[in-house]
Amino acid sequence: MKKELYEFHAEFCKTFSHPKRIEILDILRDGELSVTDIQEKVGISKAHASMMLSVMKMKHLLKSRREGQNIYYSITNRKIEQACGDMHHAFMKLMRGMASEHGRNERS
Repeated sequence: MKKELYEFHAEFCKTFSHPKRIEILDILRDGELSVTDIQEKVGISKAHASMMLSVMKMKHLLKSRREGQNIYYSITNRKIEQACGDMHHAFMKLMRGMASEHGRNERS
């Protein structure tokens, strides 16, 4: 069972290999948005947004609902939302540490 979990985890994490997908998850942490809203906030074409969203939906990161001609996306699981936020904060802290380390090295 552990091996399958590791394989699932690795495959799932590939979803996060594109910065725009991470950005989409970040903006969806504030709540549901339409494809048009997502596309405008992230600064990509509607076709590119739709492709990114479908990849994340296939991985069960996102769910969608249709209202008239609009499709709205939201994050499927609060734990995923929380984990993304935790990773975001951890990476910011790591980057700050790397920047201060780099500054110390330049002064030496």
